[in-house]
Amino acid sequence: MKYSTEIIIDQPREKVIEKLDSVENLKHWQRGLLKAEPLSGKLGAEGSKMELHYKMGKRELMMIETILKRELPNKFHATYDTKGVHNIQKNYFQEASANQTRWISESEFQFSSFPMKVMGFVMPGAFKKQSLKYMKDFKAFVEDGKSVLNE
Repeated sequence: MKYSTEIIIDQPREKVIEKLDSVENLKHWQRGLLKAEPLSGKLGAEGSKMELHYKMGKRELMMIETILKRELPNKFHATYDTKGVHNIQKNYFQEASANQTRWISESEFQFSSFPMKVMGFVMPGAFKKQSLKYMKDFKAFVEDGKSVLNE
C-alpha cells in the first residue's frame, strides 16, 4: 500500500529541520511515544538504528527505525519495522516561501502477517489518517510550541 501526504508549515525550512532533527522533540509530536533508544550507528546518521516504543490505546508497540538517506534540509528517508509491517518513509522538505515549508511524505507499507494484510486491505485510510495526524501535530509543535504531552 502506497500513499502520499503533504502539509505546509508556517515556518522557514531551517527552523522546521531544526525541530525535526531532534530525538528529544519526538515526544512533543509523536503521540503515544514512550521512549526512543539508539541501537547502532551514530544517532541520526545514515544506517543508524533506533528502537521506538509507543502506546496506542491499550496496546504497546515497538518498532525499529533505520535511516536510509539523510540529505537535510532537502530529504530524509527511513524504514520502520514492527511485527508484520515494513514501512518505507520518504520525506521531502521544500521552501514554499521564505517563511513556509512544504513537507511531502511518501509512505509505503509492506505487510508480512495475515492480520496486518487484512487491516491494510480493509482500512487503508486509517494508515493515511495516522500519518497526517503526526504531520499536523508536528506543524502545531513547530508553529505554536504545542506539545501532545499536554493533552
